[in-house]
Amino acid sequence: MKSQRAVWGDTLTELGETDKRIVIVDGDLATSTMAVTFAKAHPERFVEAGIAEQNMVGMAFGMSTLGYRPWLSSFGVFLTNRALDQVRMLVSQTKAPVRLAAAYTGLLNGSAGKTHQDIEDFSIMRAMPNMTILAPADAVEAEAMIRWAAEYDGPLYLRLARDAVADVFGADYVYEHGKPISLREGTDAVVVSTGVQTSRTVEAVQALADDGVSVRHIHVPTLKPLDEHALWQHLDGMSRVFTVEEHSVIGGLGDVVSGVLSAQGAGARQTRIGLADGWSESAPNDFLLDKYGLSPARVAASVAAGLQA
Repeated sequence: MKSQRAVWGDTLTELGETDKRIVIVDGDLATSTMAVTFAKAHPERFVEAGIAEQNMVGMAFGMSTLGYRPWLSSFGVFLTNRALDQVRMLVSQTKAPVRLAAAYTGLLNGSAGKTHQDIEDFSIMRAMPNMTILAPADAVEAEAMIRWAAEYDGPLYLRLARDAVADVFGADYVYEHGKPISLREGTDAVVVSTGVQTSRTVEAVQALADDGVSVRHIHVPTLKPLDEHALWQHLDGMSRVFTVEEHSVIGGLGDVVSGVLSAQGAGARQTRIGLADGWSESAPNDFLLDKYGLSPARVAASVAAGLQA
């Protein structure tokens, strides 16, 4: 079991051996994001910009016009909030091939607190035209996405978690851009999850199965662009739909699924499991996951209760 940030540093370091277009621009967080691995191996293509996220975006855009494929290295909250205007003007509007490697997203930030926890990044980036949004479930999917993203010719936001989670996929996993993934079949309800929350939801669905509740589980690795027809095929015929995300219930996966259901005129009842409209707080990871209903036990309980409502 390996953290996604470690996978990011290791994979880019390997790719950088042959792809000289790869450059990392860091915001004084290389030891946290693990960009330090790349910096040691390829110092000539590592740029330390300091705590200047807006400038980082401008630098990366300039490099992209010269044929480089830059990656921005910072915490997600700084890229989606502090540097938002530059991302909008220089990356989104120009369709520049700049990759935002957003580390320390969601709640898994140790005790950094609400100032550093990015629980609204999906909603911000989904509204950004031309932006691709990837949210890997585990280290295996993260590596596959990074390799795919290294060749992608456009703006991209990659959501990476700080701490390792249990692997969902095996070594034979192949990333299919835009495609939702069926992890388990079931008849009583369907649960849709994304990012590292999928790893915890796998445990929740198994707990429900142990109690005799049959739940279909769908993982959405690509929030944008999403193959909505493929997702609908997984939802069709289900009267109860639950969405689970380590994100605000506003603007993220819940909205994506709701949009698909409404477009199809489906009569399914949807329950959103995520953070309510409010800020998170500073505390250990397990405490926060339980408090906000995202631990495996709390997710299982929410689904079970929802089926009884």
